[in-house]
Amino acid sequence: MSLSLQSPPTAFLSSSSSSLAKSRLRFANVSSSSALLFKFNRSFPVIRASSSSSFSSSLDTGLSTELDAVSTFSEIVPDTVIFDDFERFPPTAATVSSSLLLGILSLPDTIFRNAVDMALADSGCSGLDNPELRLSCFCNKALVNVGGDLAKLVPGRVSTEVDARLAYDTHGIIRRVHDLLKLYNEIDVPPERLLFKIPSTWQGIEASRLLESEGIQTHLTFVYSFAQAAAAAQAGTSVIQIFVGRVRDWARNHSGDPEIEAAIQRGEDPGLVLVTKAYNYIHKYGHKSKLMAAAVRNKQDLFSLLGVDYIIAPLKVLQSLKKSVTVPDEKYSYVRRLSLQSAATYNFTAEELTNWDQLSLASSMGPASVELLAAGLDGYVNQAKRVEELLDKIWPPPNV
Repeated sequence: MSLSLQSPPTAFLSSSSSSLAKSRLRFANVSSSSALLFKFNRSFPVIRASSSSSFSSSLDTGLSTELDAVSTFSEIVPDTVIFDDFERFPPTAATVSSSLLLGILSLPDTIFRNAVDMALADSGCSGLDNPELRLSCFCNKALVNVGGDLAKLVPGRVSTEVDARLAYDTHGIIRRVHDLLKLYNEIDVPPERLLFKIPSTWQGIEASRLLESEGIQTHLTFVYSFAQAAAAAQAGTSVIQIFVGRVRDWARNHSGDPEIEAAIQRGEDPGLVLVTKAYNYIHKYGHKSKLMAAAVRNKQDLFSLLGVDYIIAPLKVLQSLKKSVTVPDEKYSYVRRLSLQSAATYNFTAEELTNWDQLSLASSMGPASVELLAAGLDGYVNQAKRVEELLDKIWPPPNV
């Protein structure tokens, strides 16, 4: 394979090829994508990419693609696991979640179905008398079994979703992560290959801080405000994930959030502004966290974020980047938007440099982050319940 997603040598994600191109499983892994770019009343600055209309194929001409060019600035990660496109866009890391389990359960002939069936055959779970505990045990085993399979397929880390019903229970989150880590240890997946995906409530941020102090890597999701991002960075979270497009979507249909209103008044996209501000805070003040931009809807978003640690790109954007060819001179027209240098010159207010606690976080989260966090949690909880319902219907599995 002559084209792959390239990583900096120090990044934890790297590209690889696989023989799974024959498999036909399709399921969403990180975020939904949209074909529409929301525009505010004021236009945002346009970042232009090189044109490729006069070139037919980088493979024929020896020229590199836009995907090659942008990959020199940020780690570009596919936001779907599409196994019949594995050779073209090999996933460098993976997330195992309730959403993924739902996809597996809806396609019983997938390569991961055996991992779920073996979870249902686990004698430790089957022997539990309490139905709720038994189903929870099955879910944990299924997540870990699938995560173990994914760890064999990707060179980077596997992020495992922590039950969103624990989002406001710090010690419950920690216990669940310890349980999952123990199960991973039983199948010989080392801790350094793992992340644990936790909602960015205050309780989740506190759980992240305590887990990171134990050397357990965490991945905070549903970050929709600077306060959440800064608190997560102070907690030492390994990966902080911001959903660019979801912030934009909220701003399109709502008003009254000071953080978003300030961006709009400057003629800027609030989702892109949030990523930029969080990146600058993390890198200016030496926090160890890596920043991941998700819900990137189009190439304009991606070009605006060049330099951020990780960009999760939908398949349509990856396809467009791969088809677009840039000649050598044009490579240098791509601009690093986020850098250590730009972070060093960014100015923060005294209020933004606070030592975040539960009260200050709650008072600083505007309606956008409150509503989007709640919506995200509801979605995760509903998916977890659907998984349990499906597992309950098929337990015990046939032929095991």
